[in-house]
Amino acid sequence: MSTILFTSTQHAAHSHRHPEHAGRIDAILAAIAHDPTCVPMYAASAAVPTDTLMFVHPPSHIAWVESQSAYAESHPQLDGDTYILPGTGHAAHAAASAACNAVDAMIAGHTSFAVVRPPGHHATAHAAMGFCFYNNVAIAARYAQRVHGIRRIAIVDIDVHHGNGTDDIFAADADVLYVSSHGWPLYPGSGARDSFGTGAGYGATLNIPMPAQSGDGAFFHAYKNLVIPALERFRPELILLSAGFDAHWDDPIGNCRLSVNGYLDLCALIQQAATQLCDGRWAAILEGGYSLRALSTCAHGLVRSMLNLPRLPDPLGTTPSDPHRADATVDWIKTHHPLLIPA
Repeated sequence: MSTILFTSTQHAAHSHRHPEHAGRIDAILAAIAHDPTCVPMYAASAAVPTDTLMFVHPPSHIAWVESQSAYAESHPQLDGDTYILPGTGHAAHAAASAACNAVDAMIAGHTSFAVVRPPGHHATAHAAMGFCFYNNVAIAARYAQRVHGIRRIAIVDIDVHHGNGTDDIFAADADVLYVSSHGWPLYPGSGARDSFGTGAGYGATLNIPMPAQSGDGAFFHAYKNLVIPALERFRPELILLSAGFDAHWDDPIGNCRLSVNGYLDLCALIQQAATQLCDGRWAAILEGGYSLRALSTCAHGLVRSMLNLPRLPDPLGTTPSDPHRADATVDWIKTHHPLLIPA
């Protein structure tokens, strides 16, 4: 089966002098286009009904995004981090649609990557924040459940920032495992190691706050010892990757030291887990990444991996880091998390 990239030109209507701008998508698509051996299929996102957004967001939030977009020219800044423009509502709807389209493609047997913006993992059910308006990966997960009848879903978030919105949306849901590795203590300040979920969802949230300056070795150790065992015990029917690439050492707003190869090693672990646990059903949905060269190289490498092409040399290289930097965090979680404690 093919690898399909879902994009939308509507994203460019939401772009400002800001780290999260239209050039991010342009850089990814240009990197792929310059590689003659990397030939995925491309598909323009097909809009899903507004009712699909309501799988996660109440009508009041959707109406708020649309109304704020309508008056954005006079008030473009929502808060200290997030801007809004007249085209933002359409761009955000297109991004969420592409995430659902990626699920459709995955169910049909393809690998898929929603190369979209604005990102989504900070958006809660009721609020936009952190550059995000609709929670794309959460909408995709609910879409998989309600449209395709999938029950158990794992979301693995590799963005350097904790996906507080995704965490909040699924905190009490036993059928959605949310995993986040994130630089600590970065925005938004959530995702503590003892945040395991609530109520029926207790144990279905795995937060891994990585100490500042953690690099390839520390992240790989965390994934091998925490993330993969958690996936194996949870036994998802499909995996969604919140693919943020701002934990790269070159990112201007991150605090970690992953290299391109370090990132691709984590993605390879997730791809292998999907093959072993859920018949290869996994899809990626773009989140952050604000160094254009790191973002484009990582995303290009991910697509090559989806196409089962050999990995190219890392043009950016590595930066020194301590492979044991997160050992104490990993050890604590391994001995305290309900999903990881031996039965």
